[in-house]
Amino acid sequence: MTVREAGRLGGLIGGRKGGLAVKAERGVEFYQEIGRLGGQRVRDLIAAGRRMLGPRRGGRRGKNQLAPERGV
Repeated sequence: MTVREAGRLGGLIGGRKGGLAVKAERGVEFYQEIGRLGGQRVRDLIAAGRRMLGPRRGGRRGKNQLAPERGV
């Protein structure tokens, strides 16, 4: 085994042990909660972006509000 292979293997094993340690310490509920929080954050960011752009007019094919000079 080369030094590079050993280093890669050590990182893989270390990461795996770290995840198992967190799971043993905090439980599955911890991962479920951070997943919910992350999803809520994404929804909030999307809603904020839509509010900044304002209401859409017309159908799906309108002016590109992010690049109006191109008129795409």
